[in-house]
Amino acid sequence: MVDTPPRRKLTADEYQRMGEAGIFDEDERVELLGGELYEMTPIGDDHIGDIITLTEIFSEGLGRRAHVSVQNPIRLSEHSEPQPDVALLRRRDDRYRTGKARPEDVFLLVEVARTSLDYDRHTKLPLYAAAGIAEVWIVNLIDEQIEVYRQPRRDGYTYHSVHSRGETVTPLAFPDLIIAVGEILG
Repeated sequence: MVDTPPRRKLTADEYQRMGEAGIFDEDERVELLGGELYEMTPIGDDHIGDIITLTEIFSEGLGRRAHVSVQNPIRLSEHSEPQPDVALLRRRDDRYRTGKARPEDVFLLVEVARTSLDYDRHTKLPLYAAAGIAEVWIVNLIDEQIEVYRQPRRDGYTYHSVHSRGETVTPLAFPDLIIAVGEILG
């Protein structure tokens, strides 16, 4: 019988210090999930276009009702600091200069996914639910759909819906913002 030595999980503070110390290459894209570092997949052109589109839709539609944060970390827990593609955050005067957004600051997280679809669904989504993130959208570029997840619990989301072209999606926190799926997908 072989004994496997225990793993040592990184904390979000240690991860932050590693970045500040220059441990990661400037172009290296990593995120901390459950105390482990994950390499992020390369961003494709359609992914970039959807992020730009979402940023414009949210910025124009919400004005000063929320901060629109693009590919910035969210401190979910002591051991998880993912970087969702887009986040709608509660307004703060400091614009998060004095501390990262935490679950209670988040109205909506959006992940845009092609090659990262399974990773977003099976690795990140459960962490978002366990942290109490009220709503997550996955822009599924493979099937050209938007998956909406709501009502978080420790073991996942209890509400899930899928929306295709010709339909609309609306953030739970901003019911007046009605967005055509086709507009997001281009």
